[in-house]
Amino acid sequence: FIAVNCTALDDNLLESELFGHVRGAFTGAVTGKKGYFELAGKGTIFLDEIGDTSPEFQSKLLRVLQEREFYPVGGEQPRTTEARVVAATHQHMEELVSEGGFREDLYFRLRVVEIQVPSLRERRGDISLLAEHLLARVRTEIGSSVDKISKEAMACLQQHEWPGNVRELENALIRAAMVARGKIVV
Repeated sequence: FIAVNCTALDDNLLESELFGHVRGAFTGAVTGKKGYFELAGKGTIFLDEIGDTSPEFQSKLLRVLQEREFYPVGGEQPRTTEARVVAATHQHMEELVSEGGFREDLYFRLRVVEIQVPSLRERRGDISLLAEHLLARVRTEIGSSVDKISKEAMACLQQHEWPGNVRELENALIRAAMVARGKIVV
């Protein structure tokens, strides 16, 4: 499983990371490098924020999905892939496609199985389990001794609208764990 944040890399770097490159393909390419499609083998590549990619990149990705082959940057010989592709975005894809911001053919290639994940405010019943899970992770990451959330604090978490969704909840728990005076978030 290889996760790639498509917005964190410009097109050239994204192409090099996904498809690899051959020696001498660009300044600094002193050796060849396998890309994520090759490294994934029969595994999965998760393309996060696919809706923010450029039309040029979308064309190259479409070829990989249709033909199951790609060219490393600077390469003359195609390579093949058996990797599955899972993509996610915060964009409203139907609107993006109708406005010409995303290739329709790529959209339908990617949309074999669509999973809609409702926002946190639409699934308040999940907040307590998610908060407990995130608190355990936060505790490990920051070395905190906080291991519980009081009923009152949990009630506040469940009433909040969470416009920043799960990231906002996680940040709230990080803050709470950092300022807690005991083992319980109050």
